[in-house]
Amino acid sequence: MDVMLLAGTRPEAVKLAPLALALAEHPVFRPVLVHSGQHERMVEQALSSFGLGVDLWLDVPPRVTGSQAELFAGLLPALDETLARHRPGALVLQGDTATVLAGALAAYWRGIPVVHLEAGLRTHDLAAPFPEEGTRQMAARVATLHLAPTEPAAAALRAEGIPADRIAVTGNTVVDAVRAVAARDLPARDTALALLEMEIGEAAKRMVLVTSHRRESWGEPLKRILDAVRELVTARPDVHVLFPVHPNPEVRAQVRAALGDLDRVTLTEPLDYPDLVRALRLAELVLTDSGGIQEEAPTFGTPVLILRDVTERAEAVAAGCAWLVGTDTDRIVTTASRVLSGEITVSGAENPYGDGKASARAVTAIESLLGLSDPLLAGAARSD
Repeated sequence: MDVMLLAGTRPEAVKLAPLALALAEHPVFRPVLVHSGQHERMVEQALSSFGLGVDLWLDVPPRVTGSQAELFAGLLPALDETLARHRPGALVLQGDTATVLAGALAAYWRGIPVVHLEAGLRTHDLAAPFPEEGTRQMAARVATLHLAPTEPAAAALRAEGIPADRIAVTGNTVVDAVRAVAARDLPARDTALALLEMEIGEAAKRMVLVTSHRRESWGEPLKRILDAVRELVTARPDVHVLFPVHPNPEVRAQVRAALGDLDRVTLTEPLDYPDLVRALRLAELVLTDSGGIQEEAPTFGTPVLILRDVTERAEAVAAGCAWLVGTDTDRIVTTASRVLSGEITVSGAENPYGDGKASARAVTAIESLLGLSDPLLAGAARSD
């Protein structure tokens, strides 16, 4: 039985990869990895880190305006044709992008069960994150199986009227992914990262990893973040910043204009996933608006400052692994300085997003959905 996994962005591919590997070991299921075309080359790059490749590419017209409407209008007919031709037993979607919403609708209209991986994340504010919060809520209305990463996510779904027997708490598959890649301990492939690793080792400097890409951060919020990075580097001679820059042209231009002239700031292209994992292990501190990094960094005990006003991943904050600082320049600099000086530290708790067995639990839940095993354990992780 084919189980189709749809990815359009690198974070989706990273979180789907461990599940694809687990499905491939199943005696009945056959994973089929589909690239929506939302982010060219980045899905392939991420999957290659796990020895996987794309099985099907959607035939989506080239984008001209780059708008959400244009992307969605191209995805729907391509997805409908692909689902009609292959008729998978289920379609697995991860997260909150345009690819997810288009996939959920196309499968729903075709009567194909929709499995939503990383379901139940909520801020209950449609403007933050935008448009991700709306996408998650809309996908939940038509999903057949909700794979919640944590109990609070499952509780949010139950509060919205989702039947408990359609929810399984699995943990987050990104913990499976980050553990698997970290265990291989691969040397840095990115030249800039490799040189920086040597420099911080020889000169006893400390690395701060910075990422910012969310649409809500573009413009003035990103300016405040970049001002904070500049102040932090200027004030602390022992700090060297690594900033993998998002491919959006406006974001790239703004970052390079603000930080390109600083000696202790290294700007790179988006890192391969093994390099990102290596950077997370090397970093003394992470400043990010990325959801995935909030989930990955606690595996290594790396403190995270979340560059957002709200987060749907509150578990890391509650566990003492992360601090919500928004985009206020002074607050970012002050909190970062307190972390680097040792005034505030990570609690030392285990990663609140899982134990590395999320993919196995997800396969068990999919078995139950498709009538191949015992009924789902409602709202609780399967014990091993």
